[in-house]
Amino acid sequence: MSDKVFFLDTTLRDGEQTPGLTLTIDKKVSIARKLDEVGVDVIEGGSAIASAGEREALKRMAKEGLKAEVASFCRGLTGDIDAALSCDVDAICLVISTSKLHIEKKLRSTPEKVLADTVKCVEHAKKHGLIVDVLAEDGSRTEMSYLKKLFSESVKAGADRVCLCDTVGVFCPEKAFEAVQELRKSLKVRLGFHGHNDLACGVANTLAAYRAGARELHCTVNGLGERAGNAPLDEVAVGLKYFYNVDTLDTRKMSELSEFVSVLTGVPVAGNKPLVGRNAFAHESGIHVDGVLKAEGTYEPITPEMVGQKRRIQLGKHSGRKAIELKVKDLGVKATPQQLEEIFSKVKKIGDSGKEMTDADFQVIVFDVLQTPVEQHVKLKELVSLTGSNLTPTASVKLDINGIEKVSAAIGNGPVDAAINAIETALGGTNVKLSSYHVDAVTGGTDALVDVKIKLEKDGREVSAASAGTDIVIVSVEALLKGLNLLFGKEKK
Repeated sequence: MSDKVFFLDTTLRDGEQTPGLTLTIDKKVSIARKLDEVGVDVIEGGSAIASAGEREALKRMAKEGLKAEVASFCRGLTGDIDAALSCDVDAICLVISTSKLHIEKKLRSTPEKVLADTVKCVEHAKKHGLIVDVLAEDGSRTEMSYLKKLFSESVKAGADRVCLCDTVGVFCPEKAFEAVQELRKSLKVRLGFHGHNDLACGVANTLAAYRAGARELHCTVNGLGERAGNAPLDEVAVGLKYFYNVDTLDTRKMSELSEFVSVLTGVPVAGNKPLVGRNAFAHESGIHVDGVLKAEGTYEPITPEMVGQKRRIQLGKHSGRKAIELKVKDLGVKATPQQLEEIFSKVKKIGDSGKEMTDADFQVIVFDVLQTPVEQHVKLKELVSLTGSNLTPTASVKLDINGIEKVSAAIGNGPVDAAINAIETALGGTNVKLSSYHVDAVTGGTDALVDVKIKLEKDGREVSAASAGTDIVIVSVEALLKGLNLLFGKEKK
């Protein structure tokens, strides 16, 4: 057996089973390309028997020329395998229910029949040239003797690899290790592990399975999947590198992959998600900021660059003077010790009020203390935004850009989108990316006060801004302009 670790990514099958999530054919193919870029070995692209759209997506993936194998999910039915064959996929994930609970209650069958059907399906798939991976669904609640028998008979029938599935996440790391170690004794093919996160042990169980001899690890991007999801791809890959010095995927592309999948699926990534979450390398506490400024490793176990992230200093009531000095310097201005102390005091006061400190807020504080007017490089002169039933949302804007008046119009998915698109069109060629847009209703009712927070990126620099009011279109535009003025102001200096 090779000691190489293989990754099977099931974002496009198990991940798409996230409640409320569905992907178009184009989105599936785009995600498959990204998975191939980071080095995934097998992409479970969907279930060919599920729909015509699934079959078309699998066919297109199979024709993409990917380095990764493209696999289709199949139940223990020859019809499912025939559907997969029609898509020209490389492999199938033959998922077989093995626990007594599943066999008796779900399949209304017997262990003997399930075993016979599995052998029949493996032989059928191998006869037609498919790579066969037999997955024991609910394997973590299956008697070990039956698991061994099913895997053994599957391999005799031609199965290329087998996989133990902790379908409802009931393993703890010790149990996962013991089960994989026991199975490994009698197997001469690659053994995989498919872990779910119901009891928050998905990653720990997957790493324990690796230690016990599993060499094909099943994951999803951002931990997408049924219920609490699957073991996240980035966390397992980095865990292998950090704990066991095992190089697998290109982890430098993990943040990009995470954001890409989040945008296409519409499922946001929690700020505190390990590694790729927005706060994974963010520091507010004065003690922590002082530490990382002196030596990065004091409060970071790995470098942010390892997963394609950047370190971020967040200001708030926990901030120390070192962070204030750093952020003032970042604005390109100088302040005396007395002025820095005044800025520090104002930041603390805003933090104590419960308000999040944005970069735009900080800029206002700094220039107020320095008695320097905040230069508005982009000013809104006029804004008209239209929306309604059977009407394409449209907006027109008149901007003053460094003394030059520009007028532009655009359409969008809604009045806010249209207004932002119109501003972007008027600016033209700025390479500014709206990386985050968040709206909160501060009060109740149809006339609620709304709070809009945005984040903009340009050339590796990120700024945040916010605005509040009762008109969501106006408030969104105000926040956007605050952020743009921050970026352009920094550029001019």
